[in-house]
Amino acid sequence: MTSRLRLLLPAAFITSLGNNIQLLGAALLLVRAHGSMLDVGWLFIAVAVPQAVLSPYFGRLADRFDRRRLWVACDLVSAAAALALPIGLALGVSQQPLVYATNFALAVIAAQFTPASAALIRERIPAAQLRRFNAHYEIALQCGMLLSASVGGVALQYFGPKPLFTFNALTFAISAVLVLRVGSRRRPVESLEELPQATRRTGLPLAPLALLFGQGLVVVTVFNALLPVLLVGEWHRGPAVLGVVDAVGGAGFLLAAAVYRRSALRFGDLRLAVGGFLLCTGLLVLQPLFGVPALMGLVLVGAFVFGQARIATRSLLMTSVDESRVGHAFGVANGYGLTATVAVMLVASVVTNHTDTRYGFATLSAISVVSATVAAVWIRQRRTATHAEVVDIDRAAA
Repeated sequence: MTSRLRLLLPAAFITSLGNNIQLLGAALLLVRAHGSMLDVGWLFIAVAVPQAVLSPYFGRLADRFDRRRLWVACDLVSAAAALALPIGLALGVSQQPLVYATNFALAVIAAQFTPASAALIRERIPAAQLRRFNAHYEIALQCGMLLSASVGGVALQYFGPKPLFTFNALTFAISAVLVLRVGSRRRPVESLEELPQATRRTGLPLAPLALLFGQGLVVVTVFNALLPVLLVGEWHRGPAVLGVVDAVGGAGFLLAAAVYRRSALRFGDLRLAVGGFLLCTGLLVLQPLFGVPALMGLVLVGAFVFGQARIATRSLLMTSVDESRVGHAFGVANGYGLTATVAVMLVASVVTNHTDTRYGFATLSAISVVSATVAAVWIRQRRTATHAEVVDIDRAAA
């Protein structure tokens, strides 16, 4: 893998950082103004709905047009949309409608970014290096998401919203420059049959893989909505504490990246994905029960197991279809996951508003356990049915 292709990693990190600074900074503004989980929930729903609706269609676009140009276009339009928030605040535009509108616009762009970025990776990275690159790429995305609270929380507390959101617009522009420097040269197309055995398609069906991939989106999005309500709204801590907690989560993801390849070789990607999600959901129940120090430890461990599960799921999904259909596969998975996110966010918001965040975390955990279990059973049944068909064909041929 060339040094230019490695530029995709910081570009992904910066894009993820920018998207989530915008979202979490906006959530903190709403918590300060209203203190309601439902208000924050509606913000996350406003972000999830356009992606859920548009991702499958945008996935097909990612398979038809130049993926590198699509990524750059997403970053540039995101920079303009992000800059609209501090400009609107400076002009005295009503805060709540402005927050919803700018985040809605960024969500539409993200619906194109997810399949385009996945398809570009499959297009440029040799198959033998996919597992390693996916580990680094997923960690870049998740660390950007988690560290956004560290950067955003501290900046919001000490500098205010306008400098924070202006900086955020700059992150998207930097990402566009990095992707442009990757260049336009492509590697030869590899069919599924040409993949190395370690990354060759294993016959896993797309639908349950999309369910597992969506499981990760649900957990991250709803967790990020519950966390500021827990720390700022209920425990009355400052945004900087929120930033520290998420920075600890980022460290957990880095540890996950360090051990993923060994874990995948020992357990396999499928077991790692299902088992990691199940362990993570158990930890979710404990996180809001014992105060900030215990929360940090549980977030560290949770991010460690979740990170490995997330990387394994990305690798499985990326190699489940031919290279020419990777954008469509990730578009479907992203739309599927975000549709579930809207439903789970509504349920968790209503439960939290009528009780407290302990029950919101427990609700998220229960739904996640069901999703991971359904995906595992679904895959096992399809594998069993496929094996039976192969045996019948062999007998007929004999």
